[in-house]
Formats: sequence, structure tokens, C-alpha cells
Amino acid sequence: MSTTVSPAAAGERWVWAALALLLVVIAVAAAVSWSRRVPAPDVLGAVPDFALTERSGQPLTRATLDGQPWVADFIFTRCTGMCPALSTRMAELRRRAREAGAEVRFVSFSVDPTYDTPERLSAYAQRFGAGDDWFFVTGARDALYQLIGSGFRLSVAERAPEAVASEGGELITHSDRFVLVDGAGRIRGYYHGGDADLFPALLRDLGALQAEAGR
Repeated sequence: MSTTVSPAAAGERWVWAALALLLVVIAVAAAVSWSRRVPAPDVLGAVPDFALTERSGQPLTRATLDGQPWVADFIFTRCTGMCPALSTRMAELRRRAREAGAEVRFVSFSVDPTYDTPERLSAYAQRFGAGDDWFFVTGARDALYQLIGSGFRLSVAERAPEAVASEGGELITHSDRFVLVDGAGRIRGYYHGGDADLFPALLRDLGALQAEAGR
């Protein structure tokens, strides 16, 4: 005795089979995506509290930056060596981060705060198209040098004018590192400003921090 399957029943079975297959595909895709997820970078330290002055003349503290990742670098406006290159790369990083939809801010700390007034920093910032999400910071020399040396754990030193006159080079030597800080003020990465993989490495780690914050 043969059993005849109605067209309606056959259609219903086809729908259920297609749905089951779709669920399998989704599960496999989720597993692959999970396996490829970039782990968040390790915590390397914490930026201490600070109170400095932004190019706008407004105060900037570490608490001002809490809640969102930020990238720091270290420059001075009368630098003729690597500082313009670092700021150019920061501007490019900012452009790429915005295109990627990353929520991040940028902070350039002056290593020449006696000379770098808010007005000079403002003029310097305009050269690189800085917006409201890119801060340029000055303040008391001792406070800044303490922050850079003990807080960010990076080098900075003034050179004697006689040494500059006889040997050439810049008035101030300082690190070319970019520093990634998370929304809780913790250092999550150091990147050489001249490295070829600066942009992909930083954007990758920014994405990982966003994923971490979303958990």
C-alpha cells in the first residue's frame, strides 16, 4: 500500500529542512567568528590622575577622558624632527578610526610646556585638521614630565642649548610611542610611531577594547 504525500505536506517539510540548514549555517558562522575574535590586549599599567590645560584653555583631567578609549602621543610645536611626522600619523589614525566607526579620542601632550601655550598648541593643531576629539595639552613642566616618566613610563629629557648648538638635533628628546589607554585609564598598548603596522595594530586593539567593553 503506497502513501501519497500531499503537495502542502511536502512543502512544509521543505521549509523545515531549509530552516534547519539555516540554523546550522548560523551556528557554524558564529563559531568561526568567535574563534577569530581578537583578544583584548593586556593591562600594562594605569595612567595616574592629572590636571593639565587643553589648547582651548579649558582644564583636562584623566577623569575627563574616562569612559572611552584614547590614544596619546608626545610632541612639541617647535620640533623640526619627528613631531610633525607623529602628528601626521595621528591625524591619519584619527581618520581611519572614524571610518571604522571606532569610538576613541586622541591626546597630544607637549614635552615643551613652557613654550607651548594654549595659543601655540591651537595653531599647531590647525595644521593637522584636529577636531574636538583631539586634545592638545600643556601645563606645568614638572607635572608633565612626572606624568610622562612615571605615569606613561616613557622617556623625556631636555638638552643643554650648548649641546644643541654643537651637536645639532632637538632641544628635547622624547619617545615616539603612541599609547593606547582604555576607558578606565589603563594602558593597553605601546606602538612605535614609525612602524609600518601602526594603523592595523592600533585599530585591531581598539576593536578588541570595544568588544571587551560590550561584554
